[in-house]
Amino acid sequence: MSIDGLADSDILSILRGTQRVAVVGASAKPDRASFYVAAFLAQQGITVIPVNPGLAGQSLHGQAAVASLAEAAPLDMVYIFRAADAAGAVVDEAIALGAKTIWLPLDVINHQAAARGRAAGLQVAMDRCAKVEWMRLGLPA
Repeated sequence: MSIDGLADSDILSILRGTQRVAVVGASAKPDRASFYVAAFLAQQGITVIPVNPGLAGQSLHGQAAVASLAEAAPLDMVYIFRAADAAGAVVDEAIALGAKTIWLPLDVINHQAAARGRAAGLQVAMDRCAKVEWMRLGLPA
């Protein structure tokens, strides 16, 4: 079991059930994880909404970037590419917007924010990469 307590079946359910994801902290730089993970998810047919005020209005992965998470709603997943101490506020906003899943990437761990998400009924993946999990679990790419 991983740090987030999710089993492989949980991760499969999340990945298979996600149609629309907001990538908070999206980057236009191809060497950044937020860029290539978002690109990978978009290639799998998932609608990826980049959230970054500095990129608002620019096209990234086939979608216009937006300045705020609220502009990306409605959402299945919020993928938070922010430092762990900044993730909590994004989790709170995702809860308020009715997201189903919070995803924190590798090395981003915020137990308090994860607990708030779970208490609100969201699934919380933490310290994971969606692209790595997709490939590890054998989903078609």
